[in-house]
Formats: sequence, C-alpha cells, structure tokens
Amino acid sequence: MQVLGKASGRVSLLGQARRRFLGLSTTEASFARRGFRTGEDKARQRLEQIGITFLSGYHAALEETGFVPLARRLATVENDLQGFAFEGSAMGLALLDCFTPWRKDRWRSFTEGLAQPHIYMMHVGLGWALARLRRSVTPYLAQLDPLLGWLAVDGYGFHEGYFNWPQYIERRAIPSHLDGYERRVFDQGLGRSLWFVKGADVAAVASAIDTFPSERHHDLWSGVGLACAYAGGCGRAAIESLRAAAYGHLPALAQGVAFAAKTRQRAANLNSHTETVCRLICGYSAEATATITDAALEDLHGEDGRPAYEVWRRRIQNKIALGDKTI
Repeated sequence: MQVLGKASGRVSLLGQARRRFLGLSTTEASFARRGFRTGEDKARQRLEQIGITFLSGYHAALEETGFVPLARRLATVENDLQGFAFEGSAMGLALLDCFTPWRKDRWRSFTEGLAQPHIYMMHVGLGWALARLRRSVTPYLAQLDPLLGWLAVDGYGFHEGYFNWPQYIERRAIPSHLDGYERRVFDQGLGRSLWFVKGADVAAVASAIDTFPSERHHDLWSGVGLACAYAGGCGRAAIESLRAAAYGHLPALAQGVAFAAKTRQRAANLNSHTETVCRLICGYSAEATATITDAALEDLHGEDGRPAYEVWRRRIQNKIALGDKTI
C-alpha cells in the first residue's frame, strides 16, 4: 500500500544507513503480525492503513536529512491520514536525537517549526520513541511543554498496548518506572491502543476494560474515545453502541473525542467520521467540540495537586456534560 510520496530525490548514503539501522517492516502494522482481533474487514483495513502510514512517516524521517524536504514528503499523504505520518516522523526524529550525541534538537526543531499544525501528534510520537528505548518519561516531562508534554506519556501507553498487548492489556501491567499521574496518562494511551488491538469491536473493547481495576476505567475510556473519533474504523451503529457501553464513563469518552476533534481541527483535516462521532457522543459539531477544548484552557493552572493537563481534561468533561453555553 503506497501512502507516502517517495524520497525528495535520491536518498543520501546517510539516509540509507539510518533506514538500514533503524527501519521497521510494514508487516509490523498487520493484524496477523500483531495478533489483534480480526473483526470486520473494513475496520481492519483502516487500522492497518494507519499503521503503515505511521511507518511511512517514520522512514521518511530517517531518510530525509532536511526539514523542508521531510515536510514536503509528509504533505504528500492524503489529508485524512497525514497526522499519523507526522506522528511516525516524530518517533524517527526522536530516535535519531538519542542515537546521535552531536545533535539532539531534531524533534524539537521540527515540532516547533514546520510540524506545528501537528504538534499534538508530534508529542505522541515522541512517546513512542521513549517506549522503544525503555526510557523513563519523567526527565523528559521537565523539558517539554507543561501541558502538551503529557501527550508523550500517552504515546508511551499506546506503544506498549500496541506492541506488548499480552502484558499490558491481557495481564493489565503498568510500567514500574511510571509514577503518580504518569500512570493515569499511560492508561489514556493504553485505551487508544485497545481500539486497535480489539479491531474497533465495541463489545470487545468494553469487555477488555471491564477486566481492569475500576479506578483505571475512566482513563481507558478517554483513550478509546480519542481513538474512535480520530482513527475511525467503525460506522454510526458502532458509535451509538460505544456511547451506551461507556455508561458512567461517558464524560471521559467525550473528552477523548474532543481531543480528537481539536487535533484534527488544528491540522485542518477534520473529516466526516469525526463529525459524526462528535455529534453522537458530545452533542456538538466537530468544530464546536474543538472550541470547547480551547475555552477550557482559559486561566488554566494546576489545582489541588492535579497537573494543569488533568484540570484541562476535567473542564472539558464538565463543559460537555453540562452543555457549554458559549457554543
């Protein structure tokens, strides 16, 4: 499946070497290789396509030695999938930063420059790199944006669920080196991975969440909402079933959907699926749902020992649950 344009010219020897050293086979994104639940073919094809797109962006970051050609290459991805390509490039750049002590600013420079529209996905991709390297996220959080930096922990959780689901989903493990609120954000990313591992099968997702301790359910449902709205792979009936299955955790599910809407709005790649999920889960259009996340940022700061990121999430949940009168 070709989802990304070819290199911006002949790949340099350096680019070839980096791809040879760090490259991953596209079979890593197949349900058969991962052992994921195989349900409807349409869902499987969509979720596998996302994985392949991610890897294409990852390999582009390894092959391209300049930010401009990298951005141009990522821009060749169809708009709906482009965020996943940038997410993959973030992992690639972050890994290069770790392996080349003479230059450690690739991820930050690209994120703060040409990748700004995809800044959320860039932070998530950084989390993938930290997970692959088995690095503690704590030192990195101190260096990242105090709000968006938590998305790297989310990415860490997704990676572990996607690649190590028997341990983290079936056996419900939590990495021992995560502390405090890091564990909650890990679960938000793990919830996103559930959508892939269970093949967007709502009943299977809900059943899996039920096996976790109850105190983890809220964050897992948040991740599921984000994955459903951003990645897709299901139709209207499944979305309605998801809303019913979340029952007491509907605010968390809706907050995840809102994050997806904001991520797509910022990157100018809102689609009809996200629109449908927003209307059915949140009761607003995708644009209005994204606006709620912006309104929740006003005068944002930590409260009662909770990080500002968690306060932001709770504000979004409350605004959606109560009906935001500013929309």
